[in-house]
Amino acid sequence: MNIMDFNVKKLAADAGTFLSRAVQFTEEKLGQAEKTELDAHLENLLSKAECTKLWTEKIMKQTEVLLQPNPNARIEEFVYEKLDRKAPSRMNNPELLGQYMIDAGNEFGPGTAYGNALIKCGETQKRIGTADRELIQTSAINFLTPLRNFIEGDYKTITKERKLLQNKRLDLDAAKTRLKKAKVAEARAASEQEVRITQSEFDRQAEITRLLLEGISSTHAHHLRCLNDFVEAQMTYYAQCYQYMLDLQKQLGSFPSTFLSNNNQSSSTPVQSVSTPSVLASASASLPSVSNSVVTSGISELKSSSGSRKARVLYDYDAANSSELSLLADEVITVYSIPGMDSDWLMGERGNQKGKVPITYLELLN
Repeated sequence: MNIMDFNVKKLAADAGTFLSRAVQFTEEKLGQAEKTELDAHLENLLSKAECTKLWTEKIMKQTEVLLQPNPNARIEEFVYEKLDRKAPSRMNNPELLGQYMIDAGNEFGPGTAYGNALIKCGETQKRIGTADRELIQTSAINFLTPLRNFIEGDYKTITKERKLLQNKRLDLDAAKTRLKKAKVAEARAASEQEVRITQSEFDRQAEITRLLLEGISSTHAHHLRCLNDFVEAQMTYYAQCYQYMLDLQKQLGSFPSTFLSNNNQSSSTPVQSVSTPSVLASASASLPSVSNSVVTSGISELKSSSGSRKARVLYDYDAANSSELSLLADEVITVYSIPGMDSDWLMGERGNQKGKVPITYLELLN
């Protein structure tokens, strides 16, 4: 037999197998043929695999959106990745804003209050941009890549073996159908042999598929470790951003009050140091207010004396460390100053608890 004859026979056999599977599948859909059902354990494993694939894709795609909100940038990075080339480096949004601020500050003059403040803000924004790059890089390596490897690797293998299992199942059921229709003893013997062979092939493929699907539990364990890495990367990023902004606030707070005053205020009116989130700051309008001059005067008197005063807490405050005291809005605490303390803080006492509290969260009582 030459190669051409062999190829022709193979194509004919493949066509016959395909036709047999198509007929069996169609008759099953029409309710005209019986179907071998998979065992419950295998069905559960298949369902778990599909669920894992579905949610892994959703989590992966939304994480990409979180790390890179710009859809055009995501498409560009995807194209470069497929071409196995490195995407061109360009400034991210915080870095670009920081550069604009620095350029503006230099234009207005580093020796001026506004120019100096712009430069300081710009430098902080660029630091945040660098931290943002580190978050994206770390998350891509430790979180996104393992998820993508599962979708493009393990799950594709599972899909391939599952398709083979479906074909083996169709072959088995088609052989069973032919056995039922066989009338002649010789035809029945051949059909019985075919059923034994297809049953063996089906059982073998079911076992291969089951072993692959049982690996999904290991996949979950691996993805859990990757999730912990992602959370740690976010914690590092947000801690860096918080520290950068805290340092910036202190730098801006060192400016003379005449430079920090609002345009609608006289230059002699000092402005409170802002250490509350913008949401709390806007909400404070509904709370009883105390003029800045009164607050400043009361604080100055307290700092110059060795006594203590009662103060009402304006907003909730969570202590950043063990040296600070957590506060609840509207509670009354005792406050006093100690030598060498930062001008933005007082010592607070509540029962046997004490610690530093920010002045901007307090309203001194008479």
